[in-house]
Amino acid sequence: MSATLPARPAVAVVIPSYKVTRHIIGVIAGIGPEVDHIYVIDDKCPDQSGAFVRQHCTDPRVKVLEHVENQGVGGAVMTGYQAAIADGVDIIVKVDGDGQMDARLIPSFIAPIVNGEADYTKGNRFFDLEQISQMPPMRLFGNAVLSLMTKLSSGYWDLFDPTNGFTAIHAGAARHIPFAKVSRRYFFETDMLFRLNTINAVVVDVPMDAHYGDEVSNLKISKIVTEFLFKHVRNFGKRIFYNYYLRNMSLASIELPLGLAMLTAGSVYGLSHWIASARANVSTSAGTVMLSALPVLMGVQLILAFLAYDIASVPRRPVHLRLAAGLGLGRKTHA
Repeated sequence: MSATLPARPAVAVVIPSYKVTRHIIGVIAGIGPEVDHIYVIDDKCPDQSGAFVRQHCTDPRVKVLEHVENQGVGGAVMTGYQAAIADGVDIIVKVDGDGQMDARLIPSFIAPIVNGEADYTKGNRFFDLEQISQMPPMRLFGNAVLSLMTKLSSGYWDLFDPTNGFTAIHAGAARHIPFAKVSRRYFFETDMLFRLNTINAVVVDVPMDAHYGDEVSNLKISKIVTEFLFKHVRNFGKRIFYNYYLRNMSLASIELPLGLAMLTAGSVYGLSHWIASARANVSTSAGTVMLSALPVLMGVQLILAFLAYDIASVPRRPVHLRLAAGLGLGRKTHA
């Protein structure tokens, strides 16, 4: 399949299906004529949602795929991506089956990809400040914390609302995602951003309203503090290694380790002398204070310089355009 888009690109929608039988028929019915294929992924649903869709849906665009074992939302989406790519689709949209996403926004999500502005688009419920008031406070706090951690781990400093599952991707970019390595469950959307950064894909936020009914949030603070924090640290380390040492070297490659070393050395030196002075009940000399403060200040400055470089390095040219220009990626990332 070519990386360039035809005048009328083939669009597919992937719908992970797990305990959504009350809403999924309505979700499918709301998908407009701009979509050519609809993949419903029954993720070993106890309600047998795949069979339910086959029985109650007559839309010829719908294809039901079933998992033998539950794989989580990430596994369901990866199955849908692979099916769409095999069918020659150009753009793949992912929506949830619980009715919380407005399918009328699909043209807004595929437009930046069609226009050559992005490889991947995702929803942002924080764009309209008036609409944010509808978001439950705990969910609002959790998303704010996750957004900050995601900026660091993914390298997409201009994005927000990382757990938003309303997305679209160019098939040319999707083909270079290591499907088997993408996180399968709650961390899926965030891990996708990390994987996209490793192939220098352009990601754009699409403003959307926040709609919440009586559904129970799966976003829990305990997961943010433990599982999510660990995975963000892991992805941050991988991204820095891939982007600043394995694939490229720059001044930033020196600034970060040198800054961390100076900050650590100055802090350890100053703390050890402060403890020794406190035990001896004597004042720390001005020279000792300066020898501690100077590397700390220089270390902080070097780390800030690295962050400034990292922020300025957010991908700007869509990878599918580079593929079209004959600058292919060669092979999948092994992140």
